Amino acid sequence: MINMSLIPRNYLGDIFEDFMPSTREDNMKCDIYEKDGDYHIEMDVPGFDKNEIKIEAKKDYLTITAEKSSETNNEDESKKYIHRERTYGKYQRSFYLHDLDSDKVNAEFNNGVLKIVVPKKDETEDKKYIEIK
Repeated sequence: MINMSLIPRNYLGDIFEDFMPSTREDNMKCDIYEKDGDYHIEMDVPGFDKNEIKIEAKKDYLTITAEKSSETNNEDESKKYIHRERTYGKYQRSFYLHDLDSDKVNAEFNNGVLKIVVPKKDETEDKKYIEIK
C-alpha cells in the first residue's frame, strides 16, 4: 500500500501535464463579440512584444500568429533551471469572417492584450435587383 502523505501534492498534476500538454491554441485565449456593426476580437497574448505578433487577412480568414524563439545568450549558459514553464515557439489562431475587408481592419496591442476591430462588410453594396419582365 502506498502512503499518500509521502507523495507531494503537485506530483500527480505534473505527471498529467507531461502526458496531456496544452495545445498552442489554448495559449491564445480570446473573446469575440459584435458591437456597433463591427466584429471585435480581444486576445490574450502575454509575454510577447508587438513585433512578435503578425495579423494576416486573406480572403475570408483572419490569422493571428505570435512567435517567440528560445531565449539563449551567453548569460543563459550559467543558468541551471530547476523548473521551466515558459515555452517558446509559434502560436496561431485563425478566424473565418465572411467577406473580410482587409483594408479596414484595425489592431491595437497593449499590456499583453491584442484588440482587433473588423468592420462588417456592408451587404447593401452587393445587392443587385433583378428586373421582372
